Amino acid sequence: MTGPLAVLFDIDETLVHTGGAGTRSWAWAFDQLHGVPADIGKHTSAGETDPQVGRETFRAVLGRDPSHEEMMRLYSAYLWHLSEEIWSSKTYRVLDGAEATLRRLGRAGAILGVVSGAMEGAARLKMEPGKLGRYFVFGAYGSDSPDREQVTRLAVAKAARLHGRALARTEVYVVGDTPRDIEAAHAADATAIGVASGHYTAQQLRAAKADYVLKSLKESFPGL
Repeated sequence: MTGPLAVLFDIDETLVHTGGAGTRSWAWAFDQLHGVPADIGKHTSAGETDPQVGRETFRAVLGRDPSHEEMMRLYSAYLWHLSEEIWSSKTYRVLDGAEATLRRLGRAGAILGVVSGAMEGAARLKMEPGKLGRYFVFGAYGSDSPDREQVTRLAVAKAARLHGRALARTEVYVVGDTPRDIEAAHAADATAIGVASGHYTAQQLRAAKADYVLKSLKESFPGL
């Protein structure tokens, strides 16, 4: 195989657009548990992990740090609502070229993994309407660590274990739509593929020093 041996994909705005299902589910959870409005978009930015999103929003709307128990209840409520919201989201869609790219990579012999700031449960829920979970052998998530760089290192380490040896930078690709994805890929000594399908432009992803930048996954994927 001349292309990558392992390819790790972010989910939100890289593979799918949820139509705001996550934002609405966080808002529902805060309202149910604390009776306060909470818009995560006002207090967090794209590419942050779910633990970061939850804590930063909690501090902003309630004016204090949450306890461990409060965060666990918040996660539980968020996931419960997301499991319903993701199916009723009117503008949910698999992004252009995503499924075709996953199929081509799998057929070429690359092992596919998820590397997402979402909690594992949320990541799986977000892929369900598009039936994308069937393409992924493994993953690392925001529930593994609030630090996206650490999440990415964990995913790369899992890929290496599955291959039975350490993987060179050119053998493992990390695909995402934000500068945080690019930074995390480089911190994990992986090749960074930026996809300008989310909140950041191709120019911004190049400025973040992505190794390759695609306007969408409809474009020719490096190594294929």
